[in-house]
Amino acid sequence: MSRAFAFAVAAMIAAAGVAVSAHHAISAVYDSGRRVTIDGLVAEFHLINPHPYLILDVMSDTGGREQWRGELDNRHELAGIGVTASTFKPGDRVVVKGSANRTQPLSLYVLRLDRPADGFWYEQAGQSPRIGRPR
Repeated sequence: MSRAFAFAVAAMIAAAGVAVSAHHAISAVYDSGRRVTIDGLVAEFHLINPHPYLILDVMSDTGGREQWRGELDNRHELAGIGVTASTFKPGDRVVVKGSANRTQPLSLYVLRLDRPADGFWYEQAGQSPRIGRPR
């Protein structure tokens, strides 16, 4: 094996390691032992890579408004089950249950989302998301 070939192989292995570590493990960012439930209005929905997210306006315990960020499963899997950029619209009331972010307050990983107005629901079931269509 030539020295140039060996160097190229080593460079590819090193680059692959960087790419793998760049995608975070959900458990490294969110604490599955700290569950949170919030009830609020969708302010924004971003169907982006690597993880779509919602910005939710939530009333705090003191009566003020808080903006929460809810991270969802990856964009590719959400699109595969029918989630589009218009699935969540500003003003939609949602009830969200998820795992609290380890370091960022007002941030969670969405495990379950219900939209009471039409019965829509989203759930992270194991490694895969699923949705229930409106009635």
